[in-house]
Amino acid sequence: MNRASTPAVTFDSQGVTLAGLLHLPAGPGPHPVVVFLQGFPGNERSLDLAQALRAAGYATLVFHYRGSWGMGGTWSWSHALADAAAVTRAVRQEPFATGHRLDPGRVALFGHSFGGFAALMTAAALPEVRAVVSVSAFDFGTVARSLTPGGRDGLVEAFDGELLPLRGTSGEALVAEMEAAGERWSLAGLGDRLADRPVMLIGTSLDDVTPAEVHHRPLAESWSGWVEQHEWATDHALSDHRALLIDTVHDFVDRHL
Repeated sequence: MNRASTPAVTFDSQGVTLAGLLHLPAGPGPHPVVVFLQGFPGNERSLDLAQALRAAGYATLVFHYRGSWGMGGTWSWSHALADAAAVTRAVRQEPFATGHRLDPGRVALFGHSFGGFAALMTAAALPEVRAVVSVSAFDFGTVARSLTPGGRDGLVEAFDGELLPLRGTSGEALVAEMEAAGERWSLAGLGDRLADRPVMLIGTSLDDVTPAEVHHRPLAESWSGWVEQHEWATDHALSDHRALLIDTVHDFVDRHL
């Protein structure tokens, strides 16, 4: 009998070893997989959702990007995007998939905040991703387009205040990287590469990190007609909406994986 288990796993991303935790359900499988992409700097990892999906028969993977939480290498937005793609590819490859009873044909992404942005960017780059859930996503292209000098200074300061678990970066470097990427990191432009797959957006209207009127509503409107979207009156971490988040994501992956 294959019991539920929680093995520690590692992945290589451009020569850097990344640590992860795989929540495996009981049973022979092969199990569908949901890869979790956490935000910046990674305080909210949505482990409640990962455990709930495991109980419902899904394998769930939570991992750390390079330069964060003790990992080697240095943190940058681009490095984290590369890590997200590397790990998403790796869970489908042999012998990892067979060794952990995973179904390489049923892989979905869940991301929150920066992770919500990363989930959409990664799925757009990898057609093998079956479905995507993006929660309170930070739309880097929209922010870069609208930065004023005062707003830029405030963003540098805000990023500087979150660097304790990260290494090799600064608020100034992170804002400059976002500005250099510009429209390449605008989420609305990904629609042509995502419209053939199930995508769910969840916005948070009491959110001072990714306000819905800036980050969620314009994107949901741009993709109206094919995207599934929700907007809830809660904060950035969905602190009082966790049960609803679990039920909504569970229903979505049940329908599409």
